[in-house]
Amino acid sequence: MEKSRVVVVGGTGYLGKRFVKASLANGHPTFVLHRPEIGVDIEKIQLLLSFKEQGAKLIKASFSDHQSLVDAVKQVDVVICAISGVHFRSHHILLQLNLIKAIKEAGNIKRFLPSEFGMDPSRMRHAIEPGRVTFDDKMVIRKAIEEAGIPFTYVTANCFAGYFVGGLCQPLNIIPSRDHVLLLGHANVKAIYVDEDDIATYTIKAVDDPRMVNKTLHIRPPENILSQTELVQAWEELIGKQLSKTTISEEDFLTKLKSVDYALQVALGHYYHVFYEGCLTNFELGDNEGEATQLYPEVNYVRAKDYLERYL
Repeated sequence: MEKSRVVVVGGTGYLGKRFVKASLANGHPTFVLHRPEIGVDIEKIQLLLSFKEQGAKLIKASFSDHQSLVDAVKQVDVVICAISGVHFRSHHILLQLNLIKAIKEAGNIKRFLPSEFGMDPSRMRHAIEPGRVTFDDKMVIRKAIEEAGIPFTYVTANCFAGYFVGGLCQPLNIIPSRDHVLLLGHANVKAIYVDEDDIATYTIKAVDDPRMVNKTLHIRPPENILSQTELVQAWEELIGKQLSKTTISEEDFLTKLKSVDYALQVALGHYYHVFYEGCLTNFELGDNEGEATQLYPEVNYVRAKDYLERYL
């Protein structure tokens, strides 16, 4: 079967660059949107040029120029959007409304994968303020996609390994300590961790998969469904040492959340739902959902316990 032509929007970002790499590796004619807004950011320019050297084509277009977006999407079959949706970086989720208008007008897109790749927003309508803004905005995008009749695949990838495994689930930590760890509550709530390159691999697998048209792809590697305690124990085994431990209760965590700046409140709200409430693992998948490791068993995903070895 001929591979779909894929364009990545936000291709110089944390996940976007991985989507470009995975698309090329899987033999897709790959395009990357070059937005003039990046200006003279030399690192992003050089990254775009490196994509070009690897065989990707660059397309100039801007969210503020409707016709440029229409012209861009007319050149491809699949649009993957990876613009940032986390407040401590930048939060541009609603910019996708401009992209949706362009996709609808172009009329040729076989699949749109909007910027999601975290928790399932459809299951987070109860989320606390201000963190719920992330989920509310993503649901606005979902509604616009479906009302426009655009074929879609939503991808929920749960906890990025670089942030959550590396930090042993501790907010504001991305490298595991060899001395101390802060345990969130009883530290026995299961979460799901996914290597960022694996997120890209599974996402690209789905773009031409008819089973995932108008459905949600959940990435839930069974060996990576672990509690914070299990993750900490894996690290302790690797370093041959027991960490000292303190615990923060649910009540104290929520009190602390209210005392920090807005962007951090958003992030801590998400930690609360994952590690105190168990929002990633307290449900079963429905008819319009698929699980990545079952659909694509040929992918040898990175185990969270193996991921930790890079920090030795």
